[in-house]
Amino acid sequence: MAFSTFVCPFAQATSSTSTKICKSAVKSRPFQRISQRQNAPNRSFVVRSETAEKKAVDSLEIMRRFSEQYAQRSGTYFCVDLSVTAVVIKGLAEHKDQLGAPLCPCRHYDDKAAEAADGFWNCPCVPMRERKECHCMLFLTSDNDYAGTEQKITLDEVKTLAQ
Repeated sequence: MAFSTFVCPFAQATSSTSTKICKSAVKSRPFQRISQRQNAPNRSFVVRSETAEKKAVDSLEIMRRFSEQYAQRSGTYFCVDLSVTAVVIKGLAEHKDQLGAPLCPCRHYDDKAAEAADGFWNCPCVPMRERKECHCMLFLTSDNDYAGTEQKITLDEVKTLAQ
């Protein structure tokens, strides 16, 4: 966990303890816990939050596992060029972090947030679920010329190939 120190102009002492809570920090979503730093001047706090890098790696791992499981359940395969698979998984993870949903990264949207809320293009998208048609080439049927034989990809492969 990363530690950040900041001075909060809205600090208030709680009634039963000497712990102070910053109203502005409590309203911010990325913060998990606020505690007073020992030997710190008044109104200085240590804020524990996940670093952006760790959160991105976690999302990448979640989308990698989802992709493997969905390929196995649906009887589809990853592209013969695993860099295509890696880039799509990375895009899904980024959209999951930014929008809260794994919106298809291979399409253009005028309003990504509205599309994510609609759900039609959230992975697996409706065309994939209904007809096994994946525009991103993440999930390919065995009769597709670009389908490989793999239904698994490691996190290291995703990181390396998606750069």
